[in-house]
Order: sequence, then C-alpha cells, then structure tokens
Amino acid sequence: MSLNTRPTLEPRRLRALPRLSGVWVLRLFLALFLVGFVVTIWAVNLFLTERLTESTRNRAEIRLALYSGTIMSELQRSSVVPLLLSRDPVLITALREGEFTATSQRLISYLDEIGAASFVLLNRSGRVVAATDRARLGELRASEPFFVQAVRSADTVFTSNEPATGRYDFTFSRHITDNNQLLGVIMVEVNLALVVEQWRGASEAVFITQGSGEIILATEPRWRGLIEADALARQDAPSAIRRAIENAGDWAFGEEGYVFGDDTLRLTQDMPFRGWEIVSYTAYASVRERVNGVLALLTMGFALVLAGAFYLLSRRARLQTAVFQRESAELRRLNDRLSREIAEREKAQRDLEQAELSLAQSQKLAALGEMSAAVSHELNQPLAAMKTYLAGAKLLLQRRRPDEAMSSFQRIDDLIERMGAITRQLKSYARKGGDSFTPVDLRDAITGAMTMMEPQMRQMKVEIAQIIPNQPVMILGDIVRLEQVIINLLRNALDAMKGQETRRIEILLAEGDEAVLSVRDSGAGIEDLDQLFEPFYTTKKPGEGVGLGLAISSGIVTDFGGRLRARNSETGGAVFEIRLPRHQIKGAAE
Repeated sequence: MSLNTRPTLEPRRLRALPRLSGVWVLRLFLALFLVGFVVTIWAVNLFLTERLTESTRNRAEIRLALYSGTIMSELQRSSVVPLLLSRDPVLITALREGEFTATSQRLISYLDEIGAASFVLLNRSGRVVAATDRARLGELRASEPFFVQAVRSADTVFTSNEPATGRYDFTFSRHITDNNQLLGVIMVEVNLALVVEQWRGASEAVFITQGSGEIILATEPRWRGLIEADALARQDAPSAIRRAIENAGDWAFGEEGYVFGDDTLRLTQDMPFRGWEIVSYTAYASVRERVNGVLALLTMGFALVLAGAFYLLSRRARLQTAVFQRESAELRRLNDRLSREIAEREKAQRDLEQAELSLAQSQKLAALGEMSAAVSHELNQPLAAMKTYLAGAKLLLQRRRPDEAMSSFQRIDDLIERMGAITRQLKSYARKGGDSFTPVDLRDAITGAMTMMEPQMRQMKVEIAQIIPNQPVMILGDIVRLEQVIINLLRNALDAMKGQETRRIEILLAEGDEAVLSVRDSGAGIEDLDQLFEPFYTTKKPGEGVGLGLAISSGIVTDFGGRLRARNSETGGAVFEIRLPRHQIKGAAE
C-alpha cells in the first residue's frame, strides 16, 4: 500500500511548497510595507508640524511689530501738529481779535493736508470757536481734561477718555499764547480706531491695553473698556470671542481652544508710549491643513507603490493564463480548419452558397459597426461637455445662483442642437460633394471648438497660445464638421500631453494662397506617421479610443477640398496642419 501511495502524495507536497513560500513572502512584504508607511507618516507629520508651527509664530511676531509701529507712527505724526498750529499767525490773530469767520475753513484745509481726525480751536474760556466739525461750534469744554491739562502745561499734552459713545477719544492739545498771555487751546483728535479697524481682515485678534490693563483699542469693538480676562470670558450671544474669531478669519476651533488650547498663540509687545501694550491671538489651524495635505499625497504615493507591487506579483499568473489561452485557441483553430476541409469535400456547392451569404452578412455587420463607432466618436465630446455643464449647473442651483445656472443650461441646449447637427451630417457621409457647403470663417470654428474643449483644458491646466488674424479667413465647408475636426486634434493633443510637466498647445491660423491651420502640442510626438490616418489605428489603451478620430477628420478635410497632414516638431511634440482652399467672397476687395 505504501509503495502505491508514495508516488501520488510526493508530487502534491512538492507542488504545495512554492505556493506556501509565495504566501509567506507576500505576508512579509505587506508587514514591511505597513511598518515603513507608519514610520514615514509619523516622521513627516512631526517634521512638518514643527517647521510650519515655527513659521506661523515668526510671521505673527513680525505682524505684531508692524501693528505696533503703525500705531506709534500715527501718534508721533499727530503729536507735532498742535505745536505747528499753536504758532499759526492766522489762528493767533483770530483769538486775539475775536474774529472767527474764516478760522474753521482754515482748519478744514489743514485737515485734508495733515490727515488727522479733527481739529478744534477753543478760546481762553474753553468755548469752541472754530472746528472742522461745525456742529461743535459754541460748545463749552473748559472742564475737559485736554483743555485743563493744556492750559496748565507748557508742552503738548496727550489725553484719552471714554465718552458716552463707548469708544475712546485720543487727543493732542496745546495752549496758544501771545506775549505770554493765554489766548486759547488747539486740540487735534487722532483716529486710532480707524487704524485698528484695518487689521480686522488679518488672521489674528488684536487689542491694545493701557497701563491699567484696560483695553482701549481692539479688532473686536465690544472688548473696549474691559480687561483681557473679562473680554475673553464674555458669553453673550453671539459672544465677543466668537465674533472676534469670525472677524479674524473664520477659524475652525472652539472658544476654549481659542483662549487656552494648543490651537492658538498669544503674543504681547510693550509699546514705548504711556505704558501701552499690544496683544494678538493667532490660530494654528492652517498648519494642520497644510500638514494633512502633504500626508494625503504621501498616502496616495504609498497606495500607488502597493498597487504596483500587487501587479508584479500577479503578472506571472496572468502570463501562465495567457499561454493556456493561446494553446486552447490554437487547438480550436486546428479543429475548425479540419471541420471546414471535411465539409468542403462533402458539400462544396452548398458551402460555397453559404460562404457567399456569410460574406454579405459580414459586410453589413462591418458597415454597421463602422457607423456605430463613428456615431459614438462624434457624440462623445458633446456628451462629456454636457456632463460637465450639468455638474456645474447643479452646484450653482445648490448655491442659489439660478441666473448663472441658466447660462449652463443654455450651453447644454446648444450642445443638443450640435448633436442633432452631427447626426444629420453622419447621414450625408456617403454623399460626397460640396453642394451643401457654405462660406465658413475659420476663426468661428476655432472659437466653437475651444469653447467645447474648455472644461478639459482647464482641468489639465493647459497653456494655450493663439495667433489668429484680425480679418476673416473664409473657406467653403460646414462649420459643424470643421469644429469636429479641430476638436479631434485638440483631444489628441491633450491625450499626448498626459504625464508631461509642460502642457502647451499652440494654434496658428495663417492665410495666403490657402488657409492654413496648425495645432502644435508639447507631447512626446508621433511614432508611426504612416499609419496615423488609417481607420481603427490607435495608440490609446482599450476603452479610451477606437482609432476613428483622425480617419474621420482626414475624410472631412478631403471633402472640403483640402488635406490634413501630421509631422513631429523639431522642438518636441506633434504638429497637425490643415490646408484648405480659400473662399473669395463676391464683391470683396482683392
């Protein structure tokens, strides 16, 4: 019994060993791959997070220094104005003589030149006698801090107070004297709130506190008059902190993370003016978004490597299957040939008649297949464009933009009419001749084809260069079929540039004895120029093309009395050239 079973069991064991070894190799490869993937993602995430976080901090510090410098520049520029105005002879004369009819107008002229918020001139009793805001004339401001301190001081004084409006007023004031006799006070108001308002579009929440810690200027107006802790703790709906986040750039994190979490950065800087301090809060949300983008690209790269590895592992099995299929096909061909020889000897006449019927049927099927392929090829581009416009219209309707969506529906309607025109043209393929041709401007055909191909070219980020004459270039033909020729050339150019770093299409239209349209791409060129215009010849992968585009295009150009040629450019890429006889319009000047 053992002698009989050993020869049968041993081969099975030997055949199982390679399969078992292959399984373990595959498992080891997958384990090493996953470990490498995890380590790479972890290292890249750590490195990029640290680098981008430090970059965000540096930019925030630079912006804070710029904000502080802007405020200090505004204060220093405005602090000199009261000294200059206190020596203005016109103002001194007006205060001494009590004549103020033209004083306000003079202050207004200074306002446009200097750029301050407002000017106010007061007499020695504290009454407003001239102002850039005429509504303030006659007000008694003798008890105001800016007036009292200016009268008592020999220098320019700075005051800030919070009026009933809730916003802080910042003023520089100085007394005006003549022969050591007090005549009045000139006051200059500085609009620092306008400077801070310009920061609201930045990516930070910024505020300025005075020596007591009270907020006097802020990108969030509701924080003014509070200390920092009270301002950040406010919870009224909508809360001040939430509106500050939205004003600072719509950051995607909660209020607790904004103040206390790791998603924000708090920076402070002392200002060399009356103990002021400027504070900013900056978000780190953009750092995570950029790191996630890089990690997504790495993940995609690892996925492609894994797919390639599986392809190599399965290649041997596919090759063996292909060998078995070829052997089976060869055996079937031998059996079929033997059967045909026997049948031909026994029933020669009947087989001959059957062969004639089969030949006629095959010709009908071939013609039907060629027509179906032509219809599919001609309608493929309009259908693809309709799909793009439908997707755009759906998105516009979801965003409540019906007027723009109607434009997409109009383009779809134009494409439907174009498909109808294509089917009518296909019916007339067998009828050659130019009896139905009309004068066509080649520039209009180029424009129509570029409109049809716009979504694909924009998606592939193709650079387009056009050199087209300003005057019409007329030929005799059909604009729909001519546009289809140009679309086929553009589609071939896009396919040739897939995978290229530089994607550029040059369209050149020239006229002389003939109208010449050239389409040049930056692809890899054409390998076989001899078979390029033969039907069903294609270099594309199965499912991407049937090889009828250039054959149909050549036939259309020939119908128009022209010729379609192709060559490789000396600088790289392919050049397709359409030459058509010009059509001279009757009555046009030579």
